[in-house]
Amino acid sequence: MARLVVDITPLRRYPQFRRLWAGQMVSGLGSQLTLVAVSFQAYRLTHSTLVVGMISLVQLVPLLAGALWGGTLADAADRRRVLVVTQVAMAAAIGGLAVNASLPHPGVWPLFVCTAASAGFQGVDWPARRAALPMLVGEDDVTAAVALQTTIQQLALVAGPGLAGLLIATIGLGAVYGIDVATFAVALVAALLLPALVPSGGGTPMGLSSMTDGFRHLRKEKLLSATYWIDLNAMIFGMPRAVFPALGAGLFGGGAGVVGLLYAAPGAGALVGSLFTGWCGRVRHQGRAIAACVVIWGATIALFGVVPVLWIGLTLLALAGAADVVSAVFRQTVQLRTVPEHLQGRLSGTFFAVVAGGPRVGDAETGMAAAIGGPQFAVWSGGLACIVGAAVLLWRVRELWRDNGGGQALSAEGLQGAIAEVTSELGEGEPL
Repeated sequence: MARLVVDITPLRRYPQFRRLWAGQMVSGLGSQLTLVAVSFQAYRLTHSTLVVGMISLVQLVPLLAGALWGGTLADAADRRRVLVVTQVAMAAAIGGLAVNASLPHPGVWPLFVCTAASAGFQGVDWPARRAALPMLVGEDDVTAAVALQTTIQQLALVAGPGLAGLLIATIGLGAVYGIDVATFAVALVAALLLPALVPSGGGTPMGLSSMTDGFRHLRKEKLLSATYWIDLNAMIFGMPRAVFPALGAGLFGGGAGVVGLLYAAPGAGALVGSLFTGWCGRVRHQGRAIAACVVIWGATIALFGVVPVLWIGLTLLALAGAADVVSAVFRQTVQLRTVPEHLQGRLSGTFFAVVAGGPRVGDAETGMAAAIGGPQFAVWSGGLACIVGAAVLLWRVRELWRDNGGGQALSAEGLQGAIAEVTSELGEGEPL
């Protein structure tokens, strides 16, 4: 158990990392407030789950472009400067939401425009933030530093949505958006206090050829590609968050507080699940384990769609989050052992694009399914489709079933690093 406890040594040893960490902790909580506020406001203005899903979908293109372009930018420019610019840009985008919410008759279109802009800059921010980490701490402390970043992201996932529900009900949407703007101001100050973070050798040239090398390797590695596809399958068909406002107000008969609990439950399960992943290092057939976790995810989501009892529904969502984080551990360990070191950065950018893009497509799919058959239909049918998709991938990509590269590929320290890297997936995959 001791190896699963987060090591706080980097916070004591590296003041510059401590500033970056503190800024991320504050802004991460603010982003979760905005996530719930946008969905709640969109549903209150339109009473349409389709609109809630489409707001997430329009973020997809700018986020993917930002992540892929941002990955090459982080290897070419001063990463401190990139972080400074992205904090200002994201604060401006959320400021637009605050202004809109303060109007006598708020519009729906600013929800689309402002969240799309924020998602694009988030895509640029993430690679620069991850690339800056090894420049701020010693090599021996990188794993612990990533674990610390992961911990605050998971805590934000759990605390943010529940807090958002309470704040929306008490101080209103405009004030909630204003709090998020203030959190970016804290992150900006933290970035300004960092030293210059110029990549070694002055950086590598940006260009399509750099991105192409990463895609070429991904296409060649069928097992790695399968882990991306199976995650997309789970997020597109089995991510029900677009109907959380409708379910919270309708099926469960609550308000903003219940909606916040629904958003928080998967993150709570992921946080708890990440504490019990020590057994993962002994699993040899990691491809099969990934598929099993996706099936569990789909089954729990399907059950959530037919159970009208709130506490049971929250438990099922937490179980789904726990299964997802275990799946993420195995998917990242597959990447660590199948991708050469010189391609890790570009493949990490692609990994983030998949993690962040899949849920947005899933929101649109869920919204459209809910418009056809209602919120519960969208949830249980998506869960079943997720299970079918996993079965199809196991049948079509034999490498997923035959994979036996686990069990001894990672040391205890390496496993801890993989857990630290991937347990933030739910948080990094969220809008805004």
